[in-house]
Amino acid sequence: MPQSIKLSTDQMRLMSLFQNVTGATARDCVEDEKQDRVIFVVNEGKMGLAIGKGGCHIKNLQNIVKRNVELVEYSDDPTKFLKNILNSKLVSEVKMNKRDDGSLQAIVIVDPKKKGIVVGREGRNAEKARLLAKRYFEISSVLINSPERTMEW
Repeated sequence: MPQSIKLSTDQMRLMSLFQNVTGATARDCVEDEKQDRVIFVVNEGKMGLAIGKGGCHIKNLQNIVKRNVELVEYSDDPTKFLKNILNSKLVSEVKMNKRDDGSLQAIVIVDPKKKGIVVGREGRNAEKARLLAKRYFEISSVLINSPERTMEW
């Protein structure tokens, strides 16, 4: 399904550094220049090890790379993977649509009150979801929707 992921020398270096600092293996590294952050994708079940007690591993890593570091737990299931990216506690469901042009679209349903948290400041979480969904599952767009409530007085 997805094309093989090619990593730059810098990304390989960051992944090696990540492994040395956290003791966990990163399966991918994405440098997001726009948001000045590095996103590491870790294998299922390795999130706790990667974060460290009280977030100490991540804090150390951020001090070394001088950028924000974000982690995402990988899953072979695109629905679960999107939930992991966007905070599974806040996502009600994820629907997959095949468009007329053959491209895949993910529709993420969230509580209207929590939509801002899920999307993130300046859309940074939504952007991360789009980036990784396309990279791993060739999902061309990710929509974050909230069912509208009935009349509110």
